[in-house]
Amino acid sequence: MDKLKVCLAGGTGWAGSALARGIAESEDMELVAAISRRYAGKTLGEAIGVTGLAAPVFGTAQEALSTHPDVFVEYTRPDVAKSNVLAALRSGAHVVIGTSGLSNEDYAEIDRAAQEAGRGVLAVGNFALTVVLLQKFAEMAARYIPHWEIIDYAHADKRDAPSGTARELANRLSRVQESKLDVPLEETEGVPETRGARLQGTQVHSLRLPGYTISVDVIFGMPGQKLILRHESGESAEPYVSGALLAIREVSNLVGLHRGLDSVMKF
Repeated sequence: MDKLKVCLAGGTGWAGSALARGIAESEDMELVAAISRRYAGKTLGEAIGVTGLAAPVFGTAQEALSTHPDVFVEYTRPDVAKSNVLAALRSGAHVVIGTSGLSNEDYAEIDRAAQEAGRGVLAVGNFALTVVLLQKFAEMAARYIPHWEIIDYAHADKRDAPSGTARELANRLSRVQESKLDVPLEETEGVPETRGARLQGTQVHSLRLPGYTISVDVIFGMPGQKLILRHESGESAEPYVSGALLAIREVSNLVGLHRGLDSVMKF
């Protein structure tokens, strides 16, 4: 069986370098290119300190796509992610998106491009299994409990807010119903901004503080009781590797945009 040829955009970053090691250790995948402006011209092994990892590092997606990957993994920044994904689709690659911060409008444009190309795009705000389960449990709870809010935690230097995890969670809950507000936002007395941002029918609060990596709470309230669902991640990127590898293996079975790792999992 031919190996899946993978191009990894952001392969020298915190999550990307862990995924690069996971791809290199996988018998059914071959890392053919990586993208990093800082390390362009080197091998990925030289960039992240892995002996024998000979995939070349390119400065742009256009250059890296000359290696004709089967799957393009986007793990860079929101300001370049969409253009990278669209370029990969035009080149004939399927795409896995791990970058956070893309809007629903961005995803709609990506979906149109994927449909036209006949390729699959799997956008995953967080590849950790505990996040997939939190999303599923939250969808179940939202069918029965109409009041909820999301608190999104991340490290102090994370620029995008809310996180991709919180965005995806709000998107999923919006398919069930909008959260109920007993006091409408426009009737809030004091400082309305302290009630958070209304995102697809959910109040979302983003904290950016030292000591956090990526965490999210969704809190459901009923008279006399509450339900708190929480995902917490540590400083290692390892929890995201197995989910990302699954996404790479399965994305070629899709056409168009699909959101969430559970799109290719069985429950």
